[in-house]
Amino acid sequence: MTSKTTPESPLPIRTVLQMVGGWIGRLGTVWVEGQITDLSTRGGTVFLTLRDPVANVSARVTAPRGVYEAAVPRPADGARVVLQAKPDFWVNKGTFAFTALEIRPVGVGELLVRLERLRQLLAAEGLFNADRKRRLPFLPGTIGLICGRESAAERDVLENARRRWPAVRFKVEEVAVQGPYAVGEVTEALRKLDADAEIEVIVVARGGGSLEDLLPFSDETLVRAVAACRTPVVSAIGHEQDSPLLDLVADVRASTPTDAAKKVVPDVGEQLALVRQLRDRGRRVVTGWLDREMSWLTSARSRPALADPVRELERRAEQVEALRERARRSLTGSLDRAGDDLVHLRARLVALSPAATLERGYAIVQHPSGEVVRLARDVPPGSSLTVRLSDDRLSVRTEG
Repeated sequence: MTSKTTPESPLPIRTVLQMVGGWIGRLGTVWVEGQITDLSTRGGTVFLTLRDPVANVSARVTAPRGVYEAAVPRPADGARVVLQAKPDFWVNKGTFAFTALEIRPVGVGELLVRLERLRQLLAAEGLFNADRKRRLPFLPGTIGLICGRESAAERDVLENARRRWPAVRFKVEEVAVQGPYAVGEVTEALRKLDADAEIEVIVVARGGGSLEDLLPFSDETLVRAVAACRTPVVSAIGHEQDSPLLDLVADVRASTPTDAAKKVVPDVGEQLALVRQLRDRGRRVVTGWLDREMSWLTSARSRPALADPVRELERRAEQVEALRERARRSLTGSLDRAGDDLVHLRARLVALSPAATLERGYAIVQHPSGEVVRLARDVPPGSSLTVRLSDDRLSVRTEG
């Protein structure tokens, strides 16, 4: 498209469309992959829409009936296919579409290989690591539920959760859970519930199905959206044997929607039983402690000091009186012995005193200084001496 145009020299629309058609026509044939929707047949032509399973992009495709019926198995709505197509542009209507030259359904084996390749890629990024997974709250205030419209999975989750905890609250987002619109609707519902501050847990639930039916829950866009959620996510997709990639990235994997209800809310009967058990255990502990204390108190009260405190005081008083009497006797004896010793000592002193000597007829000779004369040679001649008798004194002088 090289022609220059100006407001003064525009090109006719037919010319522009012819130029577009010529450019598209030079693309030749191309192999494309997508998911079939809006499948219909009119006469010898099959009309369908080929939708990208990740992005919200689609294109119209027409196929000769023979080309469509040659595909084995014959693809239906929701099937993934790889087709060889020639892009066509209809100048008269200004519309674009592909003309299918060959259609090949994507087999289960190929799908599994692609899923395994995606699983390895996401695992290498750490999206499935256990340390990323968060614990569910014990009793969430409000639970977000993403499920099919009027589906059995919705009834299973709601009924079982309310049977376990009647006061539980749900905010339900009904979406397509299979087909070309499932990924977009589930992802949008997930983001909506994650942005709601009241939602504490999000449950994504769907019943069982074929591998193709569950493919939306292995879609990379949805898996990454779950990994980015701030709210814990419970995956309840299919049955026990089903394992979409959503199970690996979710914080908790439930084997069925009923199992999801058991995981997100506690059972009121079990909790009441637990409360009774804990209360009984507490009562037993307190009762045992009281019994031990009462036994100790009874034992203490049975001791003589507490059983008959007056008698114990009397016994102690008797002991004090006995000790006092013993002390009195001991002291009296000691005093008597000391008195006897004193009498004896006094008698001895009296017997040995000068007065006692004089009374027995002796005399004491003393110098004028009062010193007793013991030896005659100690008295010089002509000395004055005093002689003490028992009843008088005499003054004498020694001769030379």
